[in-house]
Amino acid sequence: MDGTLVDTEPYWLLAETELITEWGGTWTHDDGMELVGQGLWSSALIIQSRGVGLEPQQIIDTLTDRVLTQIAEHVPWRPGARELLAEVRAAGIRTVLVTMSIRRMADTIVAALERELGGRAFEEVVAGDEVERPKPYPDAYLRAAELLGAPIVDCIAIEDSEPGVAAAVASGATTFAVPFHVPIPPSPAYELLADGLADVRAADLLAGHAARHAARTTPETAR
Repeated sequence: MDGTLVDTEPYWLLAETELITEWGGTWTHDDGMELVGQGLWSSALIIQSRGVGLEPQQIIDTLTDRVLTQIAEHVPWRPGARELLAEVRAAGIRTVLVTMSIRRMADTIVAALERELGGRAFEEVVAGDEVERPKPYPDAYLRAAELLGAPIVDCIAIEDSEPGVAAAVASGATTFAVPFHVPIPPSPAYELLADGLADVRAADLLAGHAARHAARTTPETAR
């Protein structure tokens, strides 16, 4: 969600910096970038280690409240994301939002997105507080496929961080990496969309998925 649909990383960085500063610590931009794509619980433990005298869940709740306050003023949509989602939906392709944000954060973004689209955005949402293991583990994507009633190998995932890409690849989904705040190196394990989603069409995703599916199912030619 964050980095693909919206760009709330600056909101999170501000909230993290304010909280840690309130407890007498320091927090840099590079520190914040280290948390991109991580589960909120592990991020909260890192923030706690910087001297914040709150329990991890209290840290998560505090940061989420502050980010939601900023989102209420402005939703920072990523270029091309809404248009691509609308095209995918119009083609009858079912979708699930998989995010490490907690459910109330995800629901806020989905509600704003549905107002923009004028209709339903996703069949289901899998949030970070609803899976046992966060990204880079594949649990969230496997749960999404289960909710759709679809084999994971028939699914496409779009991710913007290394933990997210690792989770999607490990699940077995065809994975498209869209680097944004942090670089993602090229790899034969996924498709790299280095220029973002602005010029990506649903047909591009389907073609990439078909090519990878064919490569998986075609026996290697004997030498």
